[in-house]
Amino acid sequence: MNYIFDVDGTLTPSRGEMDPEFKDWFSKFQDKNNTYLVTGSDKPKTVEQIGKQIYNKFIRCYNCQGNEVWVGDEQKKKVNIQLPAQMIDTLQTILNNSFFPLRTGTHIESRSGLVNFSIVGRGANQDERKAYSIFDRRIGERAALVRYLNKHHPEYHAAIAGETSIDIIIKGKDKSQVLNDFKPDDQITFFGDNTKEGGNDYEIAQAVKQHGGHVYHVTNWKNTFAVLRGIQYLKGLQYKSSLI
Repeated sequence: MNYIFDVDGTLTPSRGEMDPEFKDWFSKFQDKNNTYLVTGSDKPKTVEQIGKQIYNKFIRCYNCQGNEVWVGDEQKKKVNIQLPAQMIDTLQTILNNSFFPLRTGTHIESRSGLVNFSIVGRGANQDERKAYSIFDRRIGERAALVRYLNKHHPEYHAAIAGETSIDIIIKGKDKSQVLNDFKPDDQITFFGDNTKEGGNDYEIAQAVKQHGGHVYHVTNWKNTFAVLRGIQYLKGLQYKSSLI
């Protein structure tokens, strides 16, 4: 079995560090299972969240939605993106006119193969991120923004990412591209918190299902931890029954 994991909201709190108890358990899980990572964040931010030991234990790490691929410290792939000036102007207009009052800087961030856009900004602390998340759930600002961008810029694809931002990529360069590295008969299980339509885990979740794999839509890292412990328990039962 091959396990593919999102990071924010799946292995860690949004933009937070991995829980120490879960981190220790997950490291042991990696020793016995084929694990892969796919996230919208770049490598430095991901290592900051999960630690270098966990990061390097993944067979492959797909950062920036698979537009940057790492095996340990060796970079295997990097895709660049440059949004048209009209699209950047649109994002700036939205930023200037959003009713959410707080701004913390770095609202448009270019990464390998994607651009991350956040109204509250990448400098927000956990309380500020939570405040925007509550605001966004109430009025659906990001969902409306995604619909607008996808309608008026069809050559690109925008999706809700994490608690506070959206990811913009070249159409087709989403997380589902990581399945190109797997064989048709490979068994795949994916864990993600944004698997619903409009989220940046949606395309890979659909691709995994079409591949014949299984998708766990989780609500937070605690949910992921509980599911993984359940999987390990069932594996133990199956092993014991095979000895009878």
